[in-house]
Amino acid sequence: MQTITFIGNGNMGLSIAKGLKGKYNIEVVGRDMQKLDRFEKDLGISIAKYHLKNFDVSDKTLLLCVKPANVREVAAALKGTARVIFSVLAGSTVEKLKSNFNTHAVVRTMPNLAASVGKSMTTLTGDTAYKEEAEVLLGSIGETLWLNSEKEIDIATALAGSGPAYLALMAEALVDGAVKQGLKREDAMATMRGLFDGFGTLIKEIHPSLLKDGVMSPGGTTAAGYGALEDGNVRASCMNAIEKAYKRAREL
Repeated sequence: MQTITFIGNGNMGLSIAKGLKGKYNIEVVGRDMQKLDRFEKDLGISIAKYHLKNFDVSDKTLLLCVKPANVREVAAALKGTARVIFSVLAGSTVEKLKSNFNTHAVVRTMPNLAASVGKSMTTLTGDTAYKEEAEVLLGSIGETLWLNSEKEIDIATALAGSGPAYLALMAEALVDGAVKQGLKREDAMATMRGLFDGFGTLIKEIHPSLLKDGVMSPGGTTAAGYGALEDGNVRASCMNAIEKAYKRAREL
């Protein structure tokens, strides 16, 4: 199996590694060996672990999972020239990565935390010579979509990369609303989970507006609740969330 070298051992790296294990050999590089041991324990398999300082990346396939603010520091600690870097760093451009790391190629990727269960929606862009390899690698953790520009992947970061947090907020709020009206929390949680599971299947086949129209009958319960959401500017808030997250990605 091909070896993927993870540079960084945070939550996103762990989620991707969980999706890749069994399909690729995994090794991880970081600054704190105790955290690397925890990464291995959480991953549930035995992996090679290395300290960042003077680690030789020559001819390796790297999956870069560090914080954008640490790019220069991490790059300075490595030696050798990587075969290719697949970066999950929000907002870090191909030019920035190539100017800091010694590598033959860079592909930007934006997976999300659903990678750990093989359900990530991952957007990609960068060196087109590695497009197919990127699609196969990240396809191991869910669906992929190659985009034609870095602007587009920054927008997609705001949607799919950050999206689980938005949906988690909505899920929590809906459960709290049901509890407020008298439903037991465990029953509200079970109902919400079933809702999201079914909705995830439906939205793949049905346009959102048609799905909404199919549920909302005149003067019914859905219409009443939907009106409350519109009164709360939920639609505008969602659009503003994408705008704010996109602008933040451009700043990183």
